[in-house]
Amino acid sequence: MTASAWNEFEQRLACEGSWHADSQALAWPVPEALSQRLAERNAAALATVSALEERRADNADDDDPVMQELMRLDAKLNALIDMVSRVSLSADALPPRQVLSFNAIGAVVPDALASVGEELLLRLRFDACPSVPLELPARVDRRLGDGRTFIAFRGLGDGVAASLERFVFRHHRRKVAGARQANA
Repeated sequence: MTASAWNEFEQRLACEGSWHADSQALAWPVPEALSQRLAERNAAALATVSALEERRADNADDDDPVMQELMRLDAKLNALIDMVSRVSLSADALPPRQVLSFNAIGAVVPDALASVGEELLLRLRFDACPSVPLELPARVDRRLGDGRTFIAFRGLGDGVAASLERFVFRHHRRKVAGARQANA
């Protein structure tokens, strides 16, 4: 299983970047009740981050008053969400940023994140909503020897895994679009 998880991870698209991340030891096997709660919270976290990161095309030439009102309300709602996130979790309370890559199979993380034990809960916080962490149960799969460790996610459930794959794809698509705009 070790070689297959690593091979599958390498063959799939992965998010690469710097996110607020930390980890904690996790008793294994994960109790069913905890696994279910994590799946529900992760599905909600991915939906929230996806909704907040979604970029709508700004159409300044649109004279439709209903559309203008919707865009105004959308901007106010985004500002409100940002304020609530800042109040609920100060920047000092966030874990440090870590350079890592992940997809629905697992993550390549700094050795420090994997030092809590062979079984762990990886928590990722995204800039769009840092107060809502993505909590992913994982097991250390292999030490890569360059200061990084590959951890394989376990028990995500099909729904969370599919949502995570969509998140990774959207993240990659935004990076490609940004690179194209920079070159234009």
